[in-house]
Amino acid sequence: MNSTYFLLGLGKVTFGMLVAVLGVFLATRILGRALGIRDLDKELAGGNTAAGVLSASAIVSLGILAQHAVVATFSAMDLAYRDRAFEPQMLAAFFIYGLAHVLTSFLIGIGVLLLGKRVFARLTKGIDEIAEIKRGNVAPALVLGGVVVVLALMTAPGLEMALTGLLPLPTLGRDELLAPH
Repeated sequence: MNSTYFLLGLGKVTFGMLVAVLGVFLATRILGRALGIRDLDKELAGGNTAAGVLSASAIVSLGILAQHAVVATFSAMDLAYRDRAFEPQMLAAFFIYGLAHVLTSFLIGIGVLLLGKRVFARLTKGIDEIAEIKRGNVAPALVLGGVVVVLALMTAPGLEMALTGLLPLPTLGRDELLAPH
């Protein structure tokens, strides 16, 4: 048994759960307001399917972006700590870098969502999409949700690379290969 991998793995599981909870909270609170749906809970409680679709799309989009941030952090930490015995500061560094990465990805997620709203508004001139969604019109919610998810899918790999570049990684030899864990 490799106790270092086991303990770091438990740290990854814990961190992943925290990121998921934070992501759902941010998606349902902050992003609803950013899109112009001030009281998302009220809309959902009233059975507004369109608001539910948009909320679900925001959650999925942030999940895609946060997942890439988490992967960047996990990969970098795996590389930095390979073949080392477990030390408590490993987990501390992992959580600090991971938190910075996830917060960055959430900020980018908000930007992606707002960009999606602007792109969609340009595509549907003469229609107030958010007003339609507030009235329960599912069609614009589905399309806006799709736009947001596609933007998240397309920006996530670049986000992952940018975040990986922020970490202090060890220098590998030119011909050194690492087997995936």
